[in-house]
Amino acid sequence: MDGRQLNSLALAYLGDAVYEQYVRLHLLQQGNVRPHQLHKIATKYVSAKAQAKLLQQLKEILPFTLEEEGVVRRGRNAKSGTVPKNTDVQIYRYATAFESLIGFLYVTEQTERMMEIIELCLKLIDDERGAKNV
Repeated sequence: MDGRQLNSLALAYLGDAVYEQYVRLHLLQQGNVRPHQLHKIATKYVSAKAQAKLLQQLKEILPFTLEEEGVVRRGRNAKSGTVPKNTDVQIYRYATAFESLIGFLYVTEQTERMMEIIELCLKLIDDERGAKNV
């Protein structure tokens, strides 16, 4: 499968699953085991709002390659044909761009780069959650 040929929505579909898997593992490693609690905390990481915010933070912290910028741009501009239920269209598009980037890195087997981005995202949210819990 050539990740450079997949459409952005297919990459986002895959990226969503990959990212959520790492979030779930991260939460379990932190000792969270109650299903309702896990779901509630996971939304801080995987909601469209959280993913859109992460993408903006990543752009400031971590320079993207030209190829990654292209994937993000295509993901942001992809027309899904559905109307988001719990957020506005702009946030939804940025979340799709984030998921497209993760999916692209996964499909193109850029595992080290994907993990760098995912681990930074988990840290950013953990730091924010810690600040709110103090």
